[in-house]
Amino acid sequence: MVEAIETTGPLSFMGESKMDVGGNGGGLIVVNNKQRAMLPNKSRGEFVRNQRKDSEGFSESPDLEFQYADTDKWSAELSELYSYTEGPEFILNRKCFEEEFQSHVSDQKWTELDTAQRKAHAMRLLDGLEVIAREKRLKVARAILYMAQGTFSECGSEAEVQHWMRYNIFLLLDVGAFTALVELLNMEIDNSAACSSAVRKPAISLADSTDLRVLLNIMYLMVETIQQDDPADPPEWRATRETFKTEMGSPLYNNEPISVMLFGMVTKFCSGHAPHFPMKKVLLLLWKSILFTLGGFEQLQNIKVHKREELHLPPLPEDSIRVIRSMRAASPPASASDLIEQQQKRARREHKSLIKQDNLDAFNEKDPYKSDDPREDDDDNDDNDNSMEAEPFPMERDEVMPPPIPQPPSERVNFPKGLPWAPKVREKDIENFLETSRSKFIGYTLGNDTDTVVGLPRPIHESIRTLKQHKYISIAEIQMAKEEEFQKTPLSGGEEEVELCSIELLYQGILPSLPQYMIALLKILLAAAPTSKAKTDSINILADVLPEEMPTTVLQSMKLGVDVNRHKEIIVKAISAILLLLLKHFKLNHIYQFEYMAQHLVFANCIPLILKFFNQNIMSYITAKNGISVLDFPYCVVHELPELTAESLEAGDNNQFCWRNLFSCINLLRILNKLTKWKHSRTMMLVVFKSAPILKRALKVKQAMMQLYVLKLLKVQTKYLGRQWRKSNMKTMSAIYQKVRHRLNDDWAYGNDLDARPWDFQAEECALRANIERFNSRRYDKTQGNPDFLPVDNCLQSVLGQRVELPDDFQMNYDLWLEREVFSKPISWEELLQ
Repeated sequence: MVEAIETTGPLSFMGESKMDVGGNGGGLIVVNNKQRAMLPNKSRGEFVRNQRKDSEGFSESPDLEFQYADTDKWSAELSELYSYTEGPEFILNRKCFEEEFQSHVSDQKWTELDTAQRKAHAMRLLDGLEVIAREKRLKVARAILYMAQGTFSECGSEAEVQHWMRYNIFLLLDVGAFTALVELLNMEIDNSAACSSAVRKPAISLADSTDLRVLLNIMYLMVETIQQDDPADPPEWRATRETFKTEMGSPLYNNEPISVMLFGMVTKFCSGHAPHFPMKKVLLLLWKSILFTLGGFEQLQNIKVHKREELHLPPLPEDSIRVIRSMRAASPPASASDLIEQQQKRARREHKSLIKQDNLDAFNEKDPYKSDDPREDDDDNDDNDNSMEAEPFPMERDEVMPPPIPQPPSERVNFPKGLPWAPKVREKDIENFLETSRSKFIGYTLGNDTDTVVGLPRPIHESIRTLKQHKYISIAEIQMAKEEEFQKTPLSGGEEEVELCSIELLYQGILPSLPQYMIALLKILLAAAPTSKAKTDSINILADVLPEEMPTTVLQSMKLGVDVNRHKEIIVKAISAILLLLLKHFKLNHIYQFEYMAQHLVFANCIPLILKFFNQNIMSYITAKNGISVLDFPYCVVHELPELTAESLEAGDNNQFCWRNLFSCINLLRILNKLTKWKHSRTMMLVVFKSAPILKRALKVKQAMMQLYVLKLLKVQTKYLGRQWRKSNMKTMSAIYQKVRHRLNDDWAYGNDLDARPWDFQAEECALRANIERFNSRRYDKTQGNPDFLPVDNCLQSVLGQRVELPDDFQMNYDLWLEREVFSKPISWEELLQ
């Protein structure tokens, strides 16, 4: 197994961690996921009080109005490209553009020129990129970046900036700017002088990555803007978008898709050979390139529907995205203070031992799962392990006759009748059910026969009919069966037709180095996780956010602190989205492509890493205010900036939650679900790493989608957590029953399954790995084909007609060879003919 991330066992990351950021120079401290400077005592006290309010106020919080999508709003995605320390460069870009513009064009403004003049100037700028002098080239690149930023000095509003951004970027694409930028980026990646200089430096800052940042900024703005589908776009822009999308997904740049080149930058950065690479921008561009070329979640759903039609499978029972959007969140746990208050009220009751019988009946009707012994309602010892944060889980504790809380009628939730998902059954489940029934009632078995029901009672017939009615055959099962057939019959199976779509080309591009790419992404994710401790040997992901001169005032320290935290959050957002998109697309394209990537993520300790990420106050992370809205692009280039104060920085924005952090959490939970689904050995990893209490804390977030994926992860491990855990967590069990899809015959709530027996985990992973290697070898490794299965040419005419390359020394001594081998040897033609 590949040890990519250092872990020392299941408890090595369970403690609450604090880390220093920025070294001694900045004096920054991370407290509860917020960055602050060394403040005076009074300010520090206010800060702590505010933190307490934040952590205690969530029990009364309403549902989070969060709309899960491929990306955030366009303006938010644009602003996250820039760090706040890059602010002064906006003016610098404008200056470079105006110098170039005024030297070639009269006193007109850019917005006043006609199309031909604008195109001519864009061509002149592109020619300027080909000069040898680095300073001149950087100046021209900054001028092009200013164009891509919407020539903002001539605009009066953010909408106007965005309008000119679209116009200028389609103009730049039309004159071939993207290809020129890719060539320049390749040159900067291979710049060994810059790499060796950065390796020797004790502290890397924003200045070390200037050339790379300017190029990546332009490329990101182009990809992000062109992929935005605007109904008002002219037809030629739509055609340009489709062409650009195809080009980015095909191996036109250096004989590989653009994403493969960016993956190479990530591994070079993580290996320590190029510590000056601006990793946040590389990851953002990689994410948007994958999203643009392969498609987002809605396109995935459409591809799935289309593939099922091609394979003549029944249509999907429902659109999962729509179902989740219509679901409501479950009530989060009450806070500890609420519990104490309720206990005090009960203690003051005079006749607590004389409860009326009708009250008892009402209570029992309300909660049929209530156990007789109130002590059994406490969480088991695993949840209160000393290595965990000592947080109660009151959601799982029923209170005897809690005081009624008056609610206005508008806040009552009307739950729909029935379950949200159609139940599913696998072929294997029907086989197991029939085998059990036959051996029980008749005493014989028939193997894989699912049709013969002779001798079985009528209720069993009805059960089988119900199971078959809800049978679901996945695309993955068909693909695995086809692959098994190809392996069994390599000669008669015929040639497999592989469609060279964008995802297939991407897989072929990253296949040779996929393990290294996965390890690199997880290393960066580990460094960006808020629960990680600062280690001397960990990679520095702050190279493109730290200024050349460290802050000297409290205000500058606070601003940099917000910037550093925001920087890390954006990195987590990009990596989680990249991994999820790749897993989903690979799974649809071919199941063994998905399994190859998933297995390398597991080998690189992805499961404990995600659990480590969630082992924090997740509500604080989701409601973090690491942003300064007045410094966000394009607001900061259009409006006059107000004076920043410590109070305004600490207040943050007025949003209910941070979109990117909630998006990241849902993505990571979905990745964890994909890695563990139907994999018994990986499910046991969740149990071994004590994930149940960590996941239960995530249920405090009142967002239906996030709760659903947490409940799915709890459902798969419920049968292994013991009877005491199930008795103590009946509300969680009830939530799983209400919200998660049912698999008929799946006794997830009990420990009766055969899978609960001791299992050879290594054998399961090894068998899967063998299947993956056979698939990759058959489809992609043409050099390792079995010589026994290669076709043989038996035609004498074609064999004699083949051109054979003879070595030079043979040609020089050809006369000698003829004399010795041909003329001097007698030939018996009769024997030869026989």
